[in-house]
This record gives sequence, C-alpha cells and structure tokens, in this order.
Amino acid sequence: MRPPGFRNFLLLASSLLFAGLSAVPQSFSPPSLRSWSGAACRLSRAESERRCRAPGQPPGGALCHGRGRCDCGVCICHVTEPGTYFGPLCECHEWVCETYDGSTCAGHGKCDCGKCKCDEGWSGDACQYPANCDLTKKKSNQMCKNSQDVICSNAGTCHCGRCKCDNSDGNGLVYGKFCECDDRECIDDETEEICGGHGKCYCGNCYCEAGWHGDKCEFQCDITPWESKRGCTSPDGKICSNRGTCVCGECSCHDVDPTGDWGDIHGDTCECDERDCRAVYDRYSDDFCSGHGQCNCGRCDCKVGWYGKKCEHPRSCPLSAEESMKKCQGSSDLPCSGRGKCECGKCTCYPPGDHRVYGKTCECDDRRCEDLDGVVCGGHGTCSCGRCVCERGWFGKLCQHPRKCNMTEEQSKSLCESADGILCSGKGSCHCGKCICSAEEWYISGEFCDCDDRDCDKHDGLICTGNGICSCGNCECWDGWNGNACEIWLGTEYP
Repeated sequence: MRPPGFRNFLLLASSLLFAGLSAVPQSFSPPSLRSWSGAACRLSRAESERRCRAPGQPPGGALCHGRGRCDCGVCICHVTEPGTYFGPLCECHEWVCETYDGSTCAGHGKCDCGKCKCDEGWSGDACQYPANCDLTKKKSNQMCKNSQDVICSNAGTCHCGRCKCDNSDGNGLVYGKFCECDDRECIDDETEEICGGHGKCYCGNCYCEAGWHGDKCEFQCDITPWESKRGCTSPDGKICSNRGTCVCGECSCHDVDPTGDWGDIHGDTCECDERDCRAVYDRYSDDFCSGHGQCNCGRCDCKVGWYGKKCEHPRSCPLSAEESMKKCQGSSDLPCSGRGKCECGKCTCYPPGDHRVYGKTCECDDRRCEDLDGVVCGGHGTCSCGRCVCERGWFGKLCQHPRKCNMTEEQSKSLCESADGILCSGKGSCHCGKCICSAEEWYISGEFCDCDDRDCDKHDGLICTGNGICSCGNCECWDGWNGNACEIWLGTEYP
C-alpha cells in the first residue's frame, strides 16, 4: 500500500507538466537538420546541396562525390561498386589506397581515406620503400628485373629491389611492379583523352565500350552491339570461333598471312583453321595434307590412293593406319617422337638433312645437348642420343659443373642466393657458385632454379614442340623454327 502523500505528489507533478506544455507555442518543432529523423528540414535546397558538395565545386557539381544522396545537408553514402564508402562527403573508399605486389600499402601501412599511412621505417605512395636497405646492388637489380631481364622495364629506377616508375608529370600513367604498364599508350592523339573517352585503359591497352572499336576506341560502329555479336557468332555458337576479335559484326581473325591474303585461320567467323591440314605447321608452304590431298576449311580431302586425317597413309601400304602409327610411335607418346612424319610404319625425321635428329622413331635429338649458345655438352663431353656423356671431372645435364671447386663454401653460397635471399630459391643445391636444380622436379630450371618450364608453350603435347629449349618460361627455338611453341617451320625445305 502506497503512503498517503504519494497520491498528492502525482497530482502536483501532472499539473505542472500540463501547464508547461501548454506554454509551448503550437508552431515549435525540435531543431534538427536531418530529415531522416522524422523532422522537417530547416535548410533551403541550395544550402543543403552546398553542404553536400566538395569544397571548390561549382553549383550543379556532383553531390556526395556521386556516391550517396544528400539529406538535409548530410551525405548518406551508398554502395555502387564493390567495397565501402565513408567520410562526411562519401569521399573515402576502402579500396582506393595504392597497392604493391597485390598488397594494399604493401603490407607495411594502413589505408586512411585513400592514402597509405606507412609504418615506421617505410615510405612511398604504397609504403613499398624501406628506409634502410640491406640488399647488395646486384640483389636489388635482380629483384627489379622483368621477365625479359630488363631493370624496371627501362621506365623507372630500382630502389632496394623495388621499382620507382618515371612519372615526372605526376599523372601516374606508368605503373606496375616492374613499371611494365604504360597507359600513355592509350591516349588518343587528337582528343588527348584516355581511349578516346570511350573505353578504359589497362596496362597500355584500351578496352572499348560496346559500339566502339580501334586501338584507342576511336571508331564507332553503325550497328547495335547485339547485331554485332550475332554477325560474329560461328555455327558452334562461339564468337569468331574463339580465333578472332569481333569488330562491328565482322571477325578479325588472329592469323594474318604475311602475303596479305587470308592466313591459316579464315572464314566469316574464323571457322576455318588450315593448320589442321598440315603434318608440320609451315605457313610458307602449300604442302597441305602431306601433299596428297586438298585442304577444305581445315579438313583434308585425300587423293585416290591415300587416306588418313592428313592423307598421310597410302592405301597400297599393307599396314592399317593404326598399325602404321603404332610402329612409328615406339616407346614415345607421339608418332616419330613428335619430330618426324610417319608413312606406312616408317619415320622420316625433320628438319630434313639435320643429322642431329635420328633413330628408328626419331627418338634421338642431339640438339638437346646444346646450350643457348650452341655449345655441345659445355665443351666437356660428347652427345649420345640427346644425352651428354661427360669427361672426367665434370657432371651435369650439359656437363656444366666441375667436380672440383676452388672457392669456399661461403663464397659458393653467396653466388647461389636468389633475389629473395634464398639459396637456389629453395628448389636446388649449390655447387661451386652454381645451382643444381632438383631432379625430382624436372620442370625447375634457371640460374637460381627460379624458372618453371611448364610455363613454356606446348604444341602436340610437347614443350616448345621439341624444336627448341625452354628458357625461363619462353621457348628459344632452334634454327629453322619459329612461333611461341617453335611449331612453325621456316626452313627452305619442307619435311
């Protein structure tokens, strides 16, 4: 039970509250600038927009940096791209900070509204430069070399193993870990705009908006993108048969013959590939279908007396096509070890007249005993069926390592350290200042065991088609051969 005075207290408090509220003018509303709170905005439209516009922007300029809506002078940020916008005027984005080697602020700082705040001991737009460098100049330069062994792509300078790109005008158009990207290549000479204002530039190449084409997106199509795509669709439903580029409804095939005529890839939608008719890809020869047939849009129509996918098998041969191929294949995965032409169970090795390729199934290739300079077995051995037999005191795949070493272990190891300071990239052992890459991983190669031969192009399942040496991801072709995978024969005779 409540005390007697409690009821009197409630009556008095209620009377005072009613009297106080009655004295407030009827037009009064709580002062607030935010309409989303439920109250009316007391700012004019012009004043509200002024507060939502970046300093220095003229009337009519983008509100909230185009990344939000203006609500009574306050920016309400919203997401139009991946990431999160924030800041009083939606000026900040969590992904706009500089990156280096795939890491925001190089992993040595924090992103603060578009700018990296570097940790102590680091500097640069992406916090990529250490204040103190403990690398030798040799190691530093090695870390700055691109895939062509050019320091900073000749477009910058090397600072402690990191490239500083030349951007004297401050536009930042030269960038990349090795300064390999130069977006100045995308600037249209006439309009001086990036990709003519009709595309985006990535690493020096323009990617045009729908309806525009050209190296710098300078030409406009007179048909719709849908009509363009329909005109370029091949019978199998692929755009230009995945062998060309669609430009305004017409396919530009990736292969162009040096004579100016259509090349090995042709057709309205690049559906024809004459390379399928060749026993060996030789763009300068008319010897299609092994010389025994006519190539019709990538399919061989054989002459009387011959058959096979490439008209390589004579009907007069007592062997079937399968038996012939089996005899030519031997222990290899490919007929004639991928180095010759099979006819009625017999291999003709190519290149013609090259005594270095021989054997019943062309299994011996003495070119494999040569280094990039053409020296056989390093000058310290003889070649036998593609393998080096080293002289006494030498060993290695190319007899390149002496068994005796006249340097200390410390001196030897100092020459075997890769750019990251790891001995032979952790994939080999060091002997007399040179790395011996692990035999268990056949594909590891390079001066510091830092290359992967699986990166080299293949043709017919063979690295460099068996017609060259894989050198750190690129095929170095032997004489007479060309192409990314050394698959093109350029010799005077056709095998």
